[in-house]
Amino acid sequence: MVAELIKKYQARVELALDQLLPADDLHPSNLHQAMRYTVLGGGKRIRPVLVYLTGQAVGAIPEVLDGPACAVECIHAYSLIHDDLPAMDDDDLRHGQPACHKAFGEALAILAGDALQALAFQTLGQDPAMTPDPAIRLRMLGYWRSLLVHAAWWAVRRLIWRPPAGN
Repeated sequence: MVAELIKKYQARVELALDQLLPADDLHPSNLHQAMRYTVLGGGKRIRPVLVYLTGQAVGAIPEVLDGPACAVECIHAYSLIHDDLPAMDDDDLRHGQPACHKAFGEALAILAGDALQALAFQTLGQDPAMTPDPAIRLRMLGYWRSLLVHAAWWAVRRLIWRPPAGN
């Protein structure tokens, strides 16, 4: 029962992501190809599934949750692109495929990650299926911003803080 529900939500978010992301032949096509390559290139989609399951637990319909589920996955993909960069973890592969910076170059990978972050916030701010109440949207966006600030703080801390030898 649970495994079937997870598969259902994985398929749902995959379709929603495909519809949300700009077409790979839309200008600037190289940027959109890099975004789609990273987001649609595989993964378990655990974070979006958790969005759907949480929404289901409180009685939300899946159509209202597509936007937040996609936004969560776009933020996750953004973080993976930046984490794989040479200045960070310098990973060459992601899901057995060349990392975005290996497939498209470092500069375009950075832009693709940044575009995915912007797309996540645009989705949360403008998705017509979500609440029309602007006060609720602003609170939600503020919550997301605080999560990103916290994640950025940990990334910076990881880069500059080196534990003493032997610890």
